Amino acid sequence: MDVTDISTITPLELISLEEPPATKEGAIEFLLDLAVDAGRVDDRDAALDALLEREGEATTGVGFGIGIPHAKTDAVSKPTVAFARSAEGIDFDAMDDKPAKLLFMILVPAAGGEDHLQILSALSRSLMHEDVREKLLEAESKQTVQDVLAEVVE
Repeated sequence: MDVTDISTITPLELISLEEPPATKEGAIEFLLDLAVDAGRVDDRDAALDALLEREGEATTGVGFGIGIPHAKTDAVSKPTVAFARSAEGIDFDAMDDKPAKLLFMILVPAAGGEDHLQILSALSRSLMHEDVREKLLEAESKQTVQDVLAEVVE
């Protein structure tokens, strides 16, 4: 699978423009439920456990107002990236102490090899650019979010 094909790994139903819950765990569950509702997760509890276990190992607050909770799990059969944003920001224990306003949840199959690293790397590289972050924060439609991601994740 081409993990840079945004329309495949982040279809519109995995993008939310609604305000997520204000806690890290609440936001992770919010993102996970987007994937569950889209039929991308076979076992919600297993996926949540994997995400929270990974979160316990090291923060996924990468700085610059970005949180990228991620996990490899048998609860999904294909790479999945869900997106939400928070106007106020959510404490993701980032090293720069900035709350996360852009949230990306990455789930890949446990046997997915390096897919999660490729996705994480592509996202991280593109999100280092302030103009990309601004476009995502200001996007008025799910399609615009998807278009911005498709432009920058190569």
